Formats: sequence, C-alpha cells, structure tokens
Amino acid sequence: MRKGIKTNLGGYLMSSDHGENERSAWAVSTDIKVNWGDMDALGHVNHSVFAKWMETVRMIYFSKIGMMDLYDESNIGPILARIEIDYKLPITFPDVVRVSTSVSRIGNSSFDMKYEIESMSKQGKSVARGRVVCVLLDYNSGKSQNIPNELRKSITRLEGDFYPTED
Repeated sequence: MRKGIKTNLGGYLMSSDHGENERSAWAVSTDIKVNWGDMDALGHVNHSVFAKWMETVRMIYFSKIGMMDLYDESNIGPILARIEIDYKLPITFPDVVRVSTSVSRIGNSSFDMKYEIESMSKQGKSVARGRVVCVLLDYNSGKSQNIPNELRKSITRLEGDFYPTED
C-alpha cells in the first residue's frame, strides 16, 4: 500500500478507538459525515455510498492488524470475493453515520467481516447491515494464500477474546 494512504488514515484511526472502559460488540467503529453529494435523485444516500463507508472502516481495521504492512512487504493482501448490504432505512443529508466492523469468520485463506451502519440523526438506529468475504491473495501470482499466523494473532488482539474460526 502506498505510504501516503497509510498516513492519511491517521485521523480515522484516532476517532475509531473505543474508550478504555468501553466494551463494544465491534472491533472498529468510525463516524462519517454524510455529504450532500452522497445523495441521489430520489433524495436519499445512494446505495453505492454504503459500500464506500464499509470500505473506509475496513481499511481502518486492516491498518490496525498490520494488513497494509503485509501488502507492502510481500504484495499479499485481501481482495473482495463477495459483498452484501441489507438496507433498512434511508439516510439523508445532513447526518453522521457510525460505521462498525468486526471479523466474523476466519478460514484458511479467507475471512468474513460484518458491518453495522447507524444514523446519529436517528438516535443511533441501525440503517444498514453488511457482510464481505475477503480472500488473501498473492498479487504477483494471482493465487489465494493461507492467512499467516501473525495476522491471525493480530486479529485476535483486536477482537479480544472472540476468535472466529471456520468450522
């Protein structure tokens, strides 16, 4: 990953940490302002923006577990194999959404991440839920790679006692 991108995540990383005594069901959360340009002709946030918000919090998560370092060192990193979003309520400008994520399953070379998007103008009500399947890929060969033990340990440190594994 380009160093500039990693550096630019700094502001998000600071805003996404939970307080020391605060326990959350989510490993990483960040607040994102809804922009006027996020809305479509129907007067609500376009469906594609939800995927961008999920991508933003996913990159914060990857930063915290060292995924970007792995990519920089070996050209091995995640690629999306699947994305699902269930829309529950519309969002309009102005608003702030809290986007949260956690790993929900770890396999040999793939892992799932779950998402929750909440509207602050709707008192934190859930407006969408999502899920992605990521495959660890060697970008030189184009082949999937087993998830390294060090990356698994980083996920465990971030997630706490919960360690999702494939059955």
